[in-house]
Amino acid sequence: MRQIAKAFLLLAFVCQVGGVLAADSEAGRKLAQAKRCSDCHGAAGISGEGTSYPNLAGQKPAYLKQALLAYRDQARQHPLMTPMAQGLSDKDIENLAAYFASLSACP
Repeated sequence: MRQIAKAFLLLAFVCQVGGVLAADSEAGRKLAQAKRCSDCHGAAGISGEGTSYPNLAGQKPAYLKQALLAYRDQARQHPLMTPMAQGLSDKDIENLAAYFASLSACP
């Protein structure tokens, strides 16, 4: 019985790690370049002084995914972000979230 419990715990861990690794931060970086995210959010995900655009670097992936999904699905409205998110697939959103989460929040 104990071996079965260990096997389930190992399987749960592998599935969790697999989910984390499923997102491709390099694909997210390329998409961020193509979408010109840096125009507002800065080259390293840190917005310029005096702007109202949020820093994306170092944010939690879950938060970034939630925000992008909300913009894409028009549950959250912004004159720039809502149209930017319209064509994003779920995979695109995961990749963008992985990319910005991988960046250092310290300039």
